[in-house]
Amino acid sequence: MAKAMAIAEQCPMEIGLNILSGKWKLRILWHLSKGAVRFNELQRLLGEITTKTLTQQLRELEEQHILQRVVYPERPPKVEYSLTELGLTILPVLQALCDWGTAYQAAAAGK
Repeated sequence: MAKAMAIAEQCPMEIGLNILSGKWKLRILWHLSKGAVRFNELQRLLGEITTKTLTQQLRELEEQHILQRVVYPERPPKVEYSLTELGLTILPVLQALCDWGTAYQAAAAGK
């Protein structure tokens, strides 16, 4: 998000784009939309993402209150990521994007 501007002063579309921007965030959110996921499982689902990049993306989404990180006091420690109540509100947007992508595939294949 813009460093100097308060959220209330920003364009709502710009806020949404800033939160969802990047190569990995939409994919991370899509996997979390299906339920809580552990770090290694999420990394495996995403494929070629590095540990550093995944950690950065998860921290950003946590700071933005889109996902939550739960650490279970076990040996070895168990950490799960899931969408917050605010994060769950993105689900219709993700579904609409998926539906649009499906329609686009069909239209492009027909040409």
